[in-house]
Amino acid sequence: MDLILKILIYLYLSAGVWSIQNQWLPCQFTDEHVFTNNEGHTETRLIHREAMLQFGQKGDAPVNQNAITFLITGSKLDLRRYVEGVEEEQLECELRRYSTEGIYVRWPVMGAQEYNHWFLCTLRHSRGLFTVAGFLRHPSDQPPPGEQDYRKWPPIPDREVLTTTVAMAIKTKTPSVKAGLMSQQKLHCQFDVDHKGGNITVEWHWQHRGERNKLFSYTSRTGHTQGSGVGVKALATGDATYTLPLSKMSSEGTYICSVSVNPLFGSVDINLHIEEPPRVSLNVGPTFSLLDGQEQKVVCEANSYYPLDVEIVWYEQDLAASGQRVGAPLPKVLDNILLSSHKHNQDRTYSLSAFFYLKASLRQSGKQFTCSVSHHSLKVPIKKSFILNVEEPGSWMFNIALGLFAIVLLVILFVMLRYLHSARKRAVEKKPY
Repeated sequence: MDLILKILIYLYLSAGVWSIQNQWLPCQFTDEHVFTNNEGHTETRLIHREAMLQFGQKGDAPVNQNAITFLITGSKLDLRRYVEGVEEEQLECELRRYSTEGIYVRWPVMGAQEYNHWFLCTLRHSRGLFTVAGFLRHPSDQPPPGEQDYRKWPPIPDREVLTTTVAMAIKTKTPSVKAGLMSQQKLHCQFDVDHKGGNITVEWHWQHRGERNKLFSYTSRTGHTQGSGVGVKALATGDATYTLPLSKMSSEGTYICSVSVNPLFGSVDINLHIEEPPRVSLNVGPTFSLLDGQEQKVVCEANSYYPLDVEIVWYEQDLAASGQRVGAPLPKVLDNILLSSHKHNQDRTYSLSAFFYLKASLRQSGKQFTCSVSHHSLKVPIKKSFILNVEEPGSWMFNIALGLFAIVLLVILFVMLRYLHSARKRAVEKKPY
């Protein structure tokens, strides 16, 4: 009976189904083998190993006996609350060893050993909805090594069960942000530690193309702050959200929220991308009239967009045929389109125009011409259209002659009315009393 149960559990895990109630999650453990090469340099070889994140009590049997089990026992922090309501297939779980860079301190919680092995567990949503970094503490009865811990990582057998607790966690709900120009953004960052009273340092940095600037820093022991954008009172509840002032082109880059509690240093990256949609216009009105054989330059302009890549397509369509429910012809893409060079505007946005020379013919009369502009910032393309009206030169001359004739008649009528009015007035004046 036990064998059947183990087989069912293994098949369930292989199917990749997970929930909070089942209390486990398949992960990839990226192990490290540090060695000295023939030239005397230190090298690290990464080894990808099967692992299981399992929530329970000390002494629980591993759910998957063929994997390394990181058994997370109860503490003030529970990683599961950071991913509530998320299905297993939406989660990416990675485990790594964490080096304290030669700093060995007793973690200030009840029952802690003098020396701990540390692991970093990172949970990411597959659609980029959040990133969670949790530090797992595995107590050791061995004394601290006399050198950097990564030089003497203790080997971990394939079926080892490592009993751990979550010591610190940091999360962002905004790992990737798209912002328009002159918009205000909140870059989410929250953290928690399994004990109170520790000296916590919170910092925000911005970096882009090799440049790095400190935006904010706070140290709980002294209460000293530098910079702005984070509510100091909110830090007491673990809220380190940064409010970005009105965004500019120079705001683009990676924002790093970091939290350090000796000997741990955790951070989450938030990538801010500026996306400004194009403003699209045509140089003709919604209805445009030409004579048969007349030529006109028609321009579609996409102005003030960012980033650079934009696509402009012109096509024509017969409005009468497009009303058919069955067998309506598809719009015809115009292939005689010319593009201007990209214009770099003063605010670092771009502009581009796509134009063609329209030589009117009677068979094109009533057709609709549409400019379609696609860009990263747009969910659907922006479309601007006009309807072409083509007239014969003869009919145009006739219309002009008819109009002139009507004007002449009105002038003659006006002169005659004035003459009759004057004659009548003179007759009244000469009439004897």
